[in-house]
Amino acid sequence: MPRILPITIVSTLALALLPGCASLKTPENIEPVAEGQAYQAQYRKPATAKSRYLEAQEMNGTPCLPPIGGSIDDTIGKWSAPSLSPLLGEKLTRNDLVQLVVEGDDTFSGDYVVSREGDLTIPHMPPVPAQGKSTREVERAIRQALVNAGHYGTAPQLSLRILDFADVSVGVTGAVFEPHAVRIGAVSGDQADRMRQGAIGASTEERNLSVALRAAGGVRPDADLSSVELHRAGEIYRMDLRGIFDGSDPTDIMLLSGDRIVVKSRQCFQDDLMRPSPISPPGVTLYMSNLTQPATGNAESAIGRSVREVPYGARFLQAVVDTNCVGGVKLTNANRHAVLFSRNPVTQVSVVIERNIERLLRRADRDDYDPYVLPGDAIACYDSTVTNIADIGRVTTVVGAAALILK
Repeated sequence: MPRILPITIVSTLALALLPGCASLKTPENIEPVAEGQAYQAQYRKPATAKSRYLEAQEMNGTPCLPPIGGSIDDTIGKWSAPSLSPLLGEKLTRNDLVQLVVEGDDTFSGDYVVSREGDLTIPHMPPVPAQGKSTREVERAIRQALVNAGHYGTAPQLSLRILDFADVSVGVTGAVFEPHAVRIGAVSGDQADRMRQGAIGASTEERNLSVALRAAGGVRPDADLSSVELHRAGEIYRMDLRGIFDGSDPTDIMLLSGDRIVVKSRQCFQDDLMRPSPISPPGVTLYMSNLTQPATGNAESAIGRSVREVPYGARFLQAVVDTNCVGGVKLTNANRHAVLFSRNPVTQVSVVIERNIERLLRRADRDDYDPYVLPGDAIACYDSTVTNIADIGRVTTVVGAAALILK
């Protein structure tokens, strides 16, 4: 005859599982999160009483080193920065394709590629330096070389035009999210403009400094944009990119093969840099866990297999909403928790931030405790205790049913 397991045993089993349903223990971090001295002051634990005013941005700015390039000159309303005139304009570099036309002379006229050494190799003449020079500068050098080689008594009429710019390899280090050597300027075959290639002359924006910074992940919030270094041919040029960032001075620099970019750090988190710009990250790729409520999986939520894209400058709460961690039946989701996994890019120290979603939604001062998400961050969503108890209820129902057939 089947034995029926007493209901008290089933209830005891459910109660025994309840402690596992509570919220996880608050993460312990090496960074001084509670004091607001971590990479973001917004990481700190929310206070019990609401603040009278928002203070995270002020706390973030306290440890900032002075900008190397100086501050804004309020008198003229412009950034005080050294002249960039020596770097302006289109410059030739290795593998660029040019067309030389010497009037009435087919011997020297033709298409040439700047050599690996940075020279133009023209028949019956010594190499003509072209690396880092404008077409006008190279034209003058060719005229003088033709005279010096005895081919002409006086400088001939000639023109040098760029037919196609080559891609370049440059190094990017310092306060960017992905410091490494990048290759920029390449155009795929399906994007090539044949009409432009067939015309005389060429132009490109794909070899600009801003493109290289974006290819290296974009500038970090601790970057010092007032004095970004360009290392070229043994010289160091210091450029103020704050005008490029805020749009007041869109002047960009064309890079050459072998250039190196160094972005210094102010050793602090600058809230003002957390917005889209030509040198900011194009977006934030977040890693995330699978969801249970209100969706049973990522497919139903229209979420990628392992990552999700959000705009640069998005905050934790926006990312949580974007990844469908909020919503559903209020009773089961009112006490959900979300955890942010991030890393201090300056010290490489990891940080784990846990927030109660409902409390974060309802705090008027939430910006002080709502950190910005950074490239490579990860988010995990945990269901509320009510949801977990409901799951236990389903488990105990199965246990009870199994008890009816025990012998």
